[in-house]
Amino acid sequence: MICVETLLPSWFVKYDRHMLRTITLFLALTATALGQNSAKDEAQVWQLEKAYWEYVKANDLEKYRALWHENFVGWPFVSPAPVRKDHITDWITSNTSKGIKLQSYSIEQLAIQVTGDIAMDYYRIKATWANSTGAEVRTDRLRITHTWTRTHGTWQIIGGMSSPVNATGQ
Repeated sequence: MICVETLLPSWFVKYDRHMLRTITLFLALTATALGQNSAKDEAQVWQLEKAYWEYVKANDLEKYRALWHENFVGWPFVSPAPVRKDHITDWITSNTSKGIKLQSYSIEQLAIQVTGDIAMDYYRIKATWANSTGAEVRTDRLRITHTWTRTHGTWQIIGGMSSPVNATGQ
């Protein structure tokens, strides 16, 4: 059997070992940095999800629409078919036109995954709706999935789906 080190000049073997250590260190530092960026991105997306519901509660349709990408398509539980951005506020105006507005909500974050410029977010929400006198009209319990894309330095929703929770609230 022939040892490769005997065929290569000694300076090459020393250089190669040094280079391997350097590459290993670089990869370890890069993986750590990417992990930190991912956590930062996840926090940004989650803050935008909470802002989404604050905009609904305040009936701020302009800020709410700004969260949505121009090429959005999604399937809200109130719609019989998927909708595009031009119909994204229909469910809000349907309620407010009847004198009903979001009174309170609580969110349970279940999972979020950021890969590059795409983020997937999964959560459950309990939303309580009230009439103009403040009397509770109904409570919705939903599962929501949003797909976010980073565009021009900000995150926007490009896809999504919602459905009522099951009989056990899951």
